[in-house]
Amino acid sequence: MELKDIKSIYFLGAGGIGMSALVRYFLAEGKKVAGYDRTACALTDKLIEEGAALHFEEDVALIPDYCRDKESTLVIYTPAIPREHKEWEYFRDMGFEIKKRAEVLGLITRDKRGLCIAGTHGKTSTSTMTAHLLYSSQVDCAAFLGGISKNHNSNLLLSDTSDFVVIEADEYDRSFLQLTPYIAVVTSTDPDHLDIYGTKENYLEGFAQFTERIRKDGYLIVHEGLELVPRPADSVTCYTYGREKGDFHAENIRIGGGRILFDYVSPLGNIKDIEPGVPVSINIDNGIAAMAVAQLSGATAEEIKAAMASFAGVERRFDFRLKKDNIVLVSDYAHHPDEIKACAKSMKELYDDRKITVMFQPHLYSRTKDFYREFAASLSLFDEVILIDIYPARELPIPGVTSKLIYDNLADGVQKSLCSRADAVKVVEERKKDFEVLICLGAGDLENDVPRIKEILEKC
Repeated sequence: MELKDIKSIYFLGAGGIGMSALVRYFLAEGKKVAGYDRTACALTDKLIEEGAALHFEEDVALIPDYCRDKESTLVIYTPAIPREHKEWEYFRDMGFEIKKRAEVLGLITRDKRGLCIAGTHGKTSTSTMTAHLLYSSQVDCAAFLGGISKNHNSNLLLSDTSDFVVIEADEYDRSFLQLTPYIAVVTSTDPDHLDIYGTKENYLEGFAQFTERIRKDGYLIVHEGLELVPRPADSVTCYTYGREKGDFHAENIRIGGGRILFDYVSPLGNIKDIEPGVPVSINIDNGIAAMAVAQLSGATAEEIKAAMASFAGVERRFDFRLKKDNIVLVSDYAHHPDEIKACAKSMKELYDDRKITVMFQPHLYSRTKDFYREFAASLSLFDEVILIDIYPARELPIPGVTSKLIYDNLADGVQKSLCSRADAVKVVEERKKDFEVLICLGAGDLENDVPRIKEILEKC
C-alpha cells in the first residue's frame, strides 16, 4: 500500500505523544483519521477538536465505517497496545495493512533529509530546540517531536519549502532503526528499556546499528564520553560535542541570577554570548547539539543566537508552571535515573538556597525492578522525596516490585514518604506551606494533577 493511496487512518493508541504527531500529520494531509486510546486526556481532547474521531472503549462497534475498507485504510499501532486487544484482533483477522508508528514515520520521511536526535535522555529537548532553530530561520523544517513545543503549541511542524525534517528517534522497541538519517545526534546511551534489549551490551548495539543507517553523505554528532562505538559508513562526517570538550562545545559559561550565558565554539564558526531561553544547565549540552545541527543545515549565526534566546521549552521538560518568591512548581518528564540526576543538578544550581522537594511517580514495573538502586541514588540528591505508586503503562505488575524498593534505598538524611496515586493532591493540600520548590517528576499520569496542584500552591 502506498501512502498516497490511503484514504483513512486508524490509530491503536492515538493519544501517545509520538502517535499524536502522526494523527496531526494525516489530518493535515486531508485523510480521515479515527482511533482508540485507553483514556482521554488534554492531548486527545485537542486531537478531537482538530478533526480526529477518537474513542476510549475497547469496542469494535466504535470503529467508523470509513475505516472498515482494507483497500483504503491503514492501521497504525503503538507497541503499548496488547496483541489481544479486540480492535487489533479485528483488523488482523480482516487482513488490514497494520504498521508500527516507527515504520510509518520512516516511510513519510524517507525522501526527506532527516535530522534524527537519539539518546536515552535529552532527545526531546534537543529535537524540539533543533526544530525551533531551523523553523525560525530561512532554512525552515518539518518536525515530528516527542513533546509539545511551547513555542509552537504542537509536536508537529510542517513546511512547504524545506526538505529537512527533525525527528525524535526513539530507541524503544528498536523504533529508530526504521529511520535513514541525514544528520544523526546521539545525546546519551545509559541503559534503558532492558525489557526489550535484555542487556546493556544489546542496548549499545542498538545505537551502533542506528549509526549504520546514516546516509553516506551524512553526518554523525555524538556526545563526548559515551560508551557507544559508532559504525557509520566511511563517507559519513563524524563530530563530537559536549559542555567543555568536543568539536562543538561551550566556553566562558556564566550561571547566575536565573540566567545562563556561554560562548559556543564550533568548527563551523563560533557564536558569542548564547543565552538559552530556558536557563537550566542541561540546556547547555542540548543547545550545543541543536546549534551544531542548525549550522550544518545552513542556519546563520544571527538566526541561531536569536532562536536560542526565544526558545520557550517543551511541556513537561523543566516546565516551570509557577514562579513566585515563596514557591516554585516544576513539571518534568524525567523517568530514568540519569535524567533525574540531571534534573537535580540543574535545579540545585538555580535554587541553591531553597529546599527542593520531588514528587516522583516511577514509570513501569520493569524499569523500577532494573534500576531501583540507581533511582534511589539520583533521588537522594533532592532534599525531600515523595514517592507515588508505579505507573504501569503497558505492563502487568511484577510481584514484589513497588515504589517501596526505591524508598528503602534512599540515602540517610533524605526526608521521605510514600503516597498513593489517589492521595497526591491531598498531600499537597495538607502540606502546601512546607514547599519552597516542588517538582512533579516522571512519565506517568501525575501530570494530570499538576493544574490542580498549581491552583493550590498559587494561594500560598
